[in-house]
Amino acid sequence: METSIAIIVQIFIILYSIILHEVAHGAVAERLGDDTAKHAGRLTLNPIPHIDPIGTILLPLITFFGAGAILGWARPVPYNHIALRGRYGELKVALAGPLTNFMIAFFFATLIRFDSAEVLEFSNFILGLFTYGVLLNVWLALFNLIPIPPLDGSKVLFLLIDKRNYALRAFLEQYGLILLIAFLFFGSAFLHPLAMFFTRALVGG
Repeated sequence: METSIAIIVQIFIILYSIILHEVAHGAVAERLGDDTAKHAGRLTLNPIPHIDPIGTILLPLITFFGAGAILGWARPVPYNHIALRGRYGELKVALAGPLTNFMIAFFFATLIRFDSAEVLEFSNFILGLFTYGVLLNVWLALFNLIPIPPLDGSKVLFLLIDKRNYALRAFLEQYGLILLIAFLFFGSAFLHPLAMFFTRALVGG
């Protein structure tokens, strides 16, 4: 029974960690003057408008059965970079998602720290779910900062590299999904020590 409940709660945490990631992109874009996401109905916690066939369904299945972990993304929130105010508008929109995941991780870590301070008394089952929430969101933040399309890190990279470097951008955009799947199977182990470092730092372990 506990196992079934844990799976349901984990799916809920995964789903809304991804959704809040995307909503953050749209919310920051709207704050900077672009209401594209709002008009597209993407500033909502309803999961249906955020479902991406590859990132929300196919990739989580591949990573679960292939690597024993669940990673993915929701359908990217649209925005019009021309409408954004400020010199670093695009950068702020791109980083909003990963920063939101770090904030969610911090929220779960704070609950764990409360328990450690004996303010609350959680069972090992609840603590396990909170720890999962921390680790998952740290992974999502780091994963989305990888500079491979369609992840947020690629948008940051494209803003930083010379705009005349069309060849690199075209290559990454054309083969992004293949590179991403290859990274998940052969390069994701490099993220694990970093994810564990941030997780331990947040929970105080």
